[in-house]
Amino acid sequence: MTPLLESEEHKSLREAVAAFAKTHPHTTNAEDNTRLWQAAAKLGYIGVNLPEAYGGGGAGITELSLVLEELGAAGNPLLMMIVSPAICGTVIARFGTEEQKREWLPPLADGTRLMAFGITEPDAGSNSHRITTTARRDPVTGDWILTGRKVFVSGVDIADATLIVGRTEDARTGKLKPCLFIVPRDAPGFERRAIDMELNAVERQFELTLDDVRLPADALVGDEDAGLLQLFAGLNPERVMTAAFGIGMGRFALAKAVEYARERTVWKTPIGAHQAIAHPLAQAHIDLELARLMMQKAAHLYDAGDDVGAGEAANMAKYAAGEACVKAVDQAVHTLGGNGLTREYGLARLITASRVARIAPVSREMILNYVSHQTLGLPKSY
Repeated sequence: MTPLLESEEHKSLREAVAAFAKTHPHTTNAEDNTRLWQAAAKLGYIGVNLPEAYGGGGAGITELSLVLEELGAAGNPLLMMIVSPAICGTVIARFGTEEQKREWLPPLADGTRLMAFGITEPDAGSNSHRITTTARRDPVTGDWILTGRKVFVSGVDIADATLIVGRTEDARTGKLKPCLFIVPRDAPGFERRAIDMELNAVERQFELTLDDVRLPADALVGDEDAGLLQLFAGLNPERVMTAAFGIGMGRFALAKAVEYARERTVWKTPIGAHQAIAHPLAQAHIDLELARLMMQKAAHLYDAGDDVGAGEAANMAKYAAGEACVKAVDQAVHTLGGNGLTREYGLARLITASRVARIAPVSREMILNYVSHQTLGLPKSY
């Protein structure tokens, strides 16, 4: 089946998720959000991408991104879907030990456990080569000892563990190489501080401090010498899912604006009859549809095992979706005028939230850097 056309199975999944999402009105209440997560997990939506052998749906990022998009289109985007099943679940499923898979994949799939993901650092920003969180071996016990800081880590307070990106020293070269570690929430020396965000979201952001956090040898995920490969195996799904997050949010805003434009009448005709209103909404719809096509391409490439092709497409999809989301939200608010800033219509909160799709997990400028030198072959500026 070409990714340009959805299969009947995918159409059915989309319809089922949309119907489910509409029965759960948007909330900023953490308990309601947890109930939504658990209800979605019970129906198999949260773990749809995880292996069947470990309680998942046996599908892929294609299906998981579809779920998140439809939840977002109904006003119920679950941000932790980007993190727990897409990044952490994927990395553990592809590279984890059998013990790690048995311990983590079933509860991630059924919604009883969550995992956060920590990569960004205060001084490193988008430069993963400057990550200073280090892991060293205890020569006596074989334990790992982690030291460092992370910032803008979502949902640490509700996650049972955090997948931390650290660096270990290569014995052959002396250079530091990236590695992934599962850090339990209650590990001694693992501290968190909530960041005061002007973002109306259930999922909170945290700064983490790892002060000689001691972990057993089996906390390392995968091969110590394949850290970069494993890291990008999680970052590509992250970009696809962020695109789904943005597209869903944009569709939600656009639907509100279209409904309002059909009904709001000024000077004896609905405002949607005026091209100054209709054309920008049509453009927003076109941009969202184009972004969805690239997202579907990226997801299909990833699920087919083409990590290189998926990397390029996932970056483009995330860029396109972020831009389309911001424009759709802006136009929706503008269409409603003063009503667009009222709590009743639920659009004003998206003005800030839509920027997340532009900024995280990588800025649009870094994506342009990637495309300019990886796709176009232009020299790097950094």
